[in-house]
Amino acid sequence: MEIYKDSTQPVQDRVEDLLKRMTLREKVGQLNQTIYGWEGYIKKGTGFELTDTFRKEVAFGDGVGAIYAPFRADGWNIKDFPGVTAKESAMVVNLFQKYLIENTRLGIPALISEECPHGHEALEGTSIPVNVGIGSTFNPALYQEAAKGVAAQIRIRGCTLGLVSCLDILQEPRWGRSEESFGEDPYLAARMCENAVWGFQGEQLEDLKNNNKIVAVLKHLCGFGAPIGAHSGICSNIGEREMREIHLPGMKAGVRAGALACMAAYNDIDGVPCHMNAKLLKDIIRNEYGFQGIVMSDGCAIDMLEEQYGGYENAGAASLSAGVDLNLWNQSFLKLQEAVENKKVREEDIDQAVRHILYVKFILGLFENPYAQEELVDQVIHDRRMKEINLQLAEESAVLLENKNQLLPLGKDIGTIAVIGPNAHSIYNMLGDFTSWKKEEDVYTILDGIREVFSNSQILYEKGCGIRNEARDGFAAAVKAAEKADVVILALGGSSARNPEVVYGKNGAAEIVRYNTEVDTGEGRDIAELNIGAVQRELAEEIFKIGKPVIVLNISGRPFSLDWAKQADALLQVWYPGEMGGLAIAKILSGETCPSGRLSVSIPRSSGQLPVYYNHKGHRNFTDMSPEPAYPFGYGLSYTTFSYTKLTAGNISRAELQNGGRIRVSVDVTNTGTVAGKETVLLFVRDLQSCVTRRVKELKGFDKIDLMPGETKTVSLFLGEEELSIWDLNMNFVVEPGELLLMVGTEEIKVVIE
Repeated sequence: MEIYKDSTQPVQDRVEDLLKRMTLREKVGQLNQTIYGWEGYIKKGTGFELTDTFRKEVAFGDGVGAIYAPFRADGWNIKDFPGVTAKESAMVVNLFQKYLIENTRLGIPALISEECPHGHEALEGTSIPVNVGIGSTFNPALYQEAAKGVAAQIRIRGCTLGLVSCLDILQEPRWGRSEESFGEDPYLAARMCENAVWGFQGEQLEDLKNNNKIVAVLKHLCGFGAPIGAHSGICSNIGEREMREIHLPGMKAGVRAGALACMAAYNDIDGVPCHMNAKLLKDIIRNEYGFQGIVMSDGCAIDMLEEQYGGYENAGAASLSAGVDLNLWNQSFLKLQEAVENKKVREEDIDQAVRHILYVKFILGLFENPYAQEELVDQVIHDRRMKEINLQLAEESAVLLENKNQLLPLGKDIGTIAVIGPNAHSIYNMLGDFTSWKKEEDVYTILDGIREVFSNSQILYEKGCGIRNEARDGFAAAVKAAEKADVVILALGGSSARNPEVVYGKNGAAEIVRYNTEVDTGEGRDIAELNIGAVQRELAEEIFKIGKPVIVLNISGRPFSLDWAKQADALLQVWYPGEMGGLAIAKILSGETCPSGRLSVSIPRSSGQLPVYYNHKGHRNFTDMSPEPAYPFGYGLSYTTFSYTKLTAGNISRAELQNGGRIRVSVDVTNTGTVAGKETVLLFVRDLQSCVTRRVKELKGFDKIDLMPGETKTVSLFLGEEELSIWDLNMNFVVEPGELLLMVGTEEIKVVIE
């Protein structure tokens, strides 16, 4: 038996044995993922057939590295119901793999990649809250449970790679893809990233052989969330220190957690495109962090540089040499054989990229078990536990910003409730970008949740207006409903809903063709002003004039300015809360659930203040406005109150830290209110003496605890070498001696590193 077919042999030996058997053409084939996966098959009656498009893809390299998203089902590829069910997905994957095994010389199975930024973007795939909401939960362990469920749904169909947004730090909230970030803080994002890896892949490499785990493709590397002027994917004005302090900790944590894939970002860093950045893709993530997996290109990203590099062949050679292993839709990588023959790239570099791809295929056990288990699909897809996790995520992601005169909770004995607004009863406005088509009965809108939880109340509903169109013909009915109500719930905000009316580019990004589009957030939806649509603000003014108690729900994928909502009696930032979001919000409004979300990103008063992220290096006052955000990172109200006492921490030496020692920071937290609640304990550090400029404060630890009324818990957080090191004058990651200010809740304490 050939070594590569022998599962008892070490993985690296199997890789090398297979690699030496491959022709250059077959190697190039393993580096490619060129077609849209849904073009690879067609439905015929109750079965499926492979297309000529798929066969040509395989014939090009007598095999294929990966197949992109065959089951993606959104407004871009317009695969609506009845479409391809989850069980049928497994049938299609088995067709793909059977053809590859039986019709290529070496019989190498393919990786099957799927989009899952916040749940699987396929029919019957669960949609969880978007990442900016996940960040606001400050609950990485809960997110890990959700990631486990998403991974199981994807793997049971036979798919093995999940493209999951984990690496983008939200420093520019006008950026369309803000919702894909866990927020503005690198420490929080790093904790979420490592839990994503453990959820998707498991905590040991052997776990990936299970039929409920997939490889997490962490995206986007790097600096994608800090585009100059909010123009997505072009330039990021960051230097190496900023890159390492803010934009790389997520990748570092992901690699330590075992991540086996990442995706390069569209933007450049200091003039060097990420897809051509050998320092980033080789020196840092491989040589420093020890990354052993696949670097995937973003869609068409290399081809976008074709003119700059003087042709597809040159662009493909430059990207491969810099460290990109796996193509996504680029013509440039189809020219790699010619690039080797023309001595523009070394075959040794081709070999190295192929090693990374084969390594992942062997780790996944694809050579032993290439086929999906069709008989188990329904059981996994309809697991009730996933709904429970999703509901809790939605509950913990909502952030209570205002609660004047303790209007909330409402209780369940309200007489008449008016539910008004374009986000009150639109399923896709609850879900965010990269969301598959849904059946209405599978998604709780705000109205659905209110009707269920407040079942004894009279519920009046009016849409009132759209997101950004100029129609006002619904105002009168909305005002009339508000006048009849005892309380008004005003559901406004943004929309990332993909639909067939949106114009999409070759890479799936929405293209801007008019300014008053109803889709104002998501891929291809950068904005200049951080305001919700003018028509919505006008509707809110009309409702406020009536004088009834008004609860504003700002449902969005980015931190819009909320100055227009000052007159509201209560205000919640809901983000896009996923399929269970409407029920979660209704439970919060009624008091059945106590709100516990904290802002993962600061909410500015105006676009003119930007940037307003909390971990800046100091600023001066403006003459016309405060430089401080309306609501800062970490802010969030509850239905109860908490007090902090007895903050303690000790000094430590650099030698102790280098030997694994840590500072223990302890504080007593008491629920001083009358209801049970969850409190997020945040530990901030300010470095008071340093050779380089430091930030006013940095999050370096957190914990989320449950407290009954009157209960006290002692929370201990730890600061080690990783948390206390800085990048010094010579770009060495070291601990400096000096004084630190530690801040937890209302308490502060100074410690010394000797």
